[in-house]
Amino acid sequence: MRILIIGPSWVGDMVMAQTLFQCLKQQHPDCVIDVLAPEWSRPILERMPEVRQALSFPLGHGALELATRRRIGKSLAGQYDQAILLPNSMKSALVPFFAGIAKRTGWRGEMRFGLLNDVRKLDKARYPLMIERFMALAYAPGAELPQPYPRPRLQIQAQSREAALAKFGLALDRPLLALCPGAEFGEAKRWPAEHYATVAEAMIRQGWQVWLFGSKNDHPVGEQIRERLIPGLREESYNLAGETSLAEAIDLMSCADAVVSNDSGLMHVAAALNRPLVAVYGSTSPGFTPPLAEQVEVVRTGIECSPCFDRTCRFGHYNCLRLLEPGRVIAALHSLGGPNLIDAVAEVD
Repeated sequence: MRILIIGPSWVGDMVMAQTLFQCLKQQHPDCVIDVLAPEWSRPILERMPEVRQALSFPLGHGALELATRRRIGKSLAGQYDQAILLPNSMKSALVPFFAGIAKRTGWRGEMRFGLLNDVRKLDKARYPLMIERFMALAYAPGAELPQPYPRPRLQIQAQSREAALAKFGLALDRPLLALCPGAEFGEAKRWPAEHYATVAEAMIRQGWQVWLFGSKNDHPVGEQIRERLIPGLREESYNLAGETSLAEAIDLMSCADAVVSNDSGLMHVAAALNRPLVAVYGSTSPGFTPPLAEQVEVVRTGIECSPCFDRTCRFGHYNCLRLLEPGRVIAALHSLGGPNLIDAVAEVD
């Protein structure tokens, strides 16, 4: 059985899509899974053993370009028995339609009748989690999802990890805390830089080193965090945001002894690497896309206006994040275990 997946457009969603691939492999061990997705997602897909190959989709998010979609579809004709669409847009259904794939599966979305021939009606109450909505597409309509749910697990090659360490001159001679202070969604997901700096200082004083991860847009906040550290401590922090490729970031994050992250794509990467993780939530909720790891502590204020799911605070105060004290995050780190984490909590207390 040959299956083409039309992949999502966000890092976290792509990580969570692995639960669908795992379900397909459980049912059809010999099936072939290819994923058509933006080129940036290749490093994620290459670290999923269920995926045979990542097919680069050249169009940006929201671009129609009908002729290009037709050309891509025609190039895939005759290669697949089924297509499964994770986005709910009409545009995402065009390539499988032009490819003439016999079975085209997806949730009912915008104007997709005719483009899909295995159309599912989503019951949000039955499938409150995003991974449930992904996984359900692997089964017949109405089928019960198997328990326990699979968790995303990215596989790291030691050689590529060592190459990344060497490239950036990094060493693992001290316990490693990874910080992910960015979030592409918006400011209402970003815990303040000064709070991250307090956590970094406490951990460095207890013998840890700190690596900051993110995109180029996150590099300035990484520098703000480092600038709040006094000389002697600052040298134990490294701002990798915007310096690494996504592949290098994944490989380097796999070295972390603990991770603190906003609700972001890198949070889901850390979970899929099975790193001990503290997930900081502000305007969003773990009720839809929680981190799927064995050792996770979720921290949030739960104030009256949260979650609002806004990109920016409608009241301008960002209290759902500002009022979340660093001590709570360090206490959450402590609860994940380890003597160094225990000492770090004592430093703040």
